[in-house]
Amino acid sequence: MTRLVLVLGDQLSHNLSALQKADKDGDVVVMAEVLEEAEYVPHHPKKIALIFAAMRKFAQELREDGWDVRYTKLTDNENAGSIVGELLRRAEETGAAGVICTEPGEWRLIDKLKYAPVKTHILNDDRFIASHKEFEDWAEGRKALRMEYFYREMRRKTDLLMEGDDPAGGKWNYDHENRKPVKGEVTLDGPLNFEADETVEEVLEMVEARFGDNFGSVRPFPFATTREQALEALEYFVRNALPNFGDFQDAMLEGEAFLYHAVLSPYMNIGLLDPLEVCRAVEQAWKDGDVPINAAEGFIRQIIGWREYIRGIYFLEGPDYSERNVLKHDRDLPGFYWGAETKMNCISQTIDQTEKHAYAHHIQRLMITGNFALLAGMNPQQVHEWYMSVYTDAFEWVMTANTIGMTQFADGGIVASKPYVSSGAYINRMSDYCKGCQYKVSVKTGEGACPFNLLYWHFLDRHRERFSNNARMGNMYRTWDRMDEDRRETVLKDAEAWLEKLDAGEVV
Repeated sequence: MTRLVLVLGDQLSHNLSALQKADKDGDVVVMAEVLEEAEYVPHHPKKIALIFAAMRKFAQELREDGWDVRYTKLTDNENAGSIVGELLRRAEETGAAGVICTEPGEWRLIDKLKYAPVKTHILNDDRFIASHKEFEDWAEGRKALRMEYFYREMRRKTDLLMEGDDPAGGKWNYDHENRKPVKGEVTLDGPLNFEADETVEEVLEMVEARFGDNFGSVRPFPFATTREQALEALEYFVRNALPNFGDFQDAMLEGEAFLYHAVLSPYMNIGLLDPLEVCRAVEQAWKDGDVPINAAEGFIRQIIGWREYIRGIYFLEGPDYSERNVLKHDRDLPGFYWGAETKMNCISQTIDQTEKHAYAHHIQRLMITGNFALLAGMNPQQVHEWYMSVYTDAFEWVMTANTIGMTQFADGGIVASKPYVSSGAYINRMSDYCKGCQYKVSVKTGEGACPFNLLYWHFLDRHRERFSNNARMGNMYRTWDRMDEDRRETVLKDAEAWLEKLDAGEVV
């Protein structure tokens, strides 16, 4: 009996569990570009184009491999507009008795498939290193679910950067070596770019016509759209950028969007690259003596540590995780997150880069846009939707714990042991943004004071009951308490006045 084999836009892997379990001679692969998926948040046009172009090419690869593929373009007249609608249409067309699919990475879509009016069998997504059960077993009974300890288990499981039972070089973590600001010129002009072929160009034209009002432009479009191209991008990163990645992975530099970052997460997240093969390539470069261990370890930790950990948290915590807001923050996300004018150069640089490239690296997301949103008390659901909308690598399973947990502390400390907040001093140390800012990072109160300075103490003061006993925040509160009372009052008064201007829609 014929079955439908659903392949989603972030499942473009030939070793996908649904394809492995299917019968090439009797089953029918269903792939569809649908409006429901393209519009559930206002995705950056580059993200939409990347997924649709890669889907079309992957479908062709499957056909060449002997699969019967029923592919629906967004512009097809018979397009049902949703994944479930397309499955129903194809089931009627083929007489299929049911559907097999690999588990989606979003509770939203999992629920739609579970309750679809066509029998659907959902298989585990085994493209990740840790299964749901493995993460649950690791988490059970722990008072705190800290990524560092999960990461060590993943190192042991994969044998990456291990010397027997011990970590290579004698340390699990070289993070303290990876916090250098960039001094001098950047010696690399970003990741490997690819020219648009006929398939990509057709998608770009369609995206321009249908999603031209979304935040960002679809052109220029530099992304890999096949596994072959993604492997070229991986090889280029390992050879050219990885040697300097570790030292400068936390640095930020005006006019330099990419520095020595890989920009491989979009390819891993849609299935063109396997995360373990990426890590093996990095490990081999270290073994060959081409890159220092701090670069190799720092990169591998982001993938088998952080990437796996936040997926584990997303599925462990359940569908309501994205709605949490323990700090009860409710300020609306200001217009400058969508490109409106702001006097804050660090925000402006990060947003402009995001609009242009659909990319910002982890420190820009955590310590610029995320830090500001947390300090200013932005609604975490609006912050989450923004991150989901503007980046090519954004999917629910990867973005929820990063936003709700890491950047906004909205989960109450499941992910982060303390809120990731800082004054302007950190931004000044790790970037050159402050030099071109209308505010002065050295000014703590009054005219021209850096908003991060004001809002930092305002945040600590209004959340004192929650955080004053946090062992990692004691020094911050002791510093605040040592200030003269009049100065504390001035700081809070200036912060309130600044927030009033923000709420009034003034350019701040």
